[in-house]
Amino acid sequence: MAIEEIMTVSNGDIDVAVFERGNPNGPVLILMHGWPDTHHLWDRVAPLLADRFRVIGFDNRGAGASTVPDDVDAYRIEELAGDLFAVIDAVSPHARVHVLAHDWGSVVGWEAVVDPRAEDRIASFTSVSGPNLDQLGVWARRRLFSGSPSGIAKAARQLVASAYTVAFQVPGLPVPVLKVLAPRWAQFLSYFDGMDPSVVHTAETLPSDIVSCLKLYRANIRGRLGSPDIRSTDVPVQLIVGTGDRAVLPIVYEDAGEWASNLRRRDIAARHWSPLSHPADVARLTAEFIGDLVPAGSRAESL
Repeated sequence: MAIEEIMTVSNGDIDVAVFERGNPNGPVLILMHGWPDTHHLWDRVAPLLADRFRVIGFDNRGAGASTVPDDVDAYRIEELAGDLFAVIDAVSPHARVHVLAHDWGSVVGWEAVVDPRAEDRIASFTSVSGPNLDQLGVWARRRLFSGSPSGIAKAARQLVASAYTVAFQVPGLPVPVLKVLAPRWAQFLSYFDGMDPSVVHTAETLPSDIVSCLKLYRANIRGRLGSPDIRSTDVPVQLIVGTGDRAVLPIVYEDAGEWASNLRRRDIAARHWSPLSHPADVARLTAEFIGDLVPAGSRAESL
């Protein structure tokens, strides 16, 4: 079934463009993308889930067909989590939904599942290559101050992997490079993630999205890592971890079980953009996780 825009969901002064495909009578599965993507990130995954699920994608604020705020504070992850809850209420007002997210979408997903509203609105959360920033802050502090050479080395490895985020904190600094990179994004992912560039499908808005959504880094990184706000969740959580992820190293999830009472981890031989490079693995693991929670023929609200 072809994807189509079904509605615009408003959250205050933000309009979120929502898209649908799949089984209109199936459990609702909401897909969330990260930087610098749009709902098109899921174009290779969604068809593999469409027979079973009512698949809902949307463009995050700042990207694609959704509102692009100017204010940095509008990109705080609690604001984006509010967009998610607004979409849930619009597309599934009477039943909980499942969430599959990548990169910053996963960061926002983590923020949503620790929100008190999650108990009644989110049935499961599958996170791909996106940590909880508060958990990441605690993980890094523990290892940096552990006195253990191996612990310090682990924290140092992730700090090196995340070095690009320092440049992203400075208004305007990375923009010239990103403007050159945007029209060559498929070639960049071929280099960075070792994937076939022909599988990279981007939105026409990428040249502006890649710049506007830098505000995600400026609005969240320093505050969340510097002063973590640790909250746990009882929503079932699955981590899909790319063993070759060079942006979010697999080691950062070592303590995740402390913050989620029902946690499953599945490793795949992929790098960061696994929804593009390994769509079958992402789709299969997501369906299996939900299937273990919701027996065949049951509805999400029966959880």
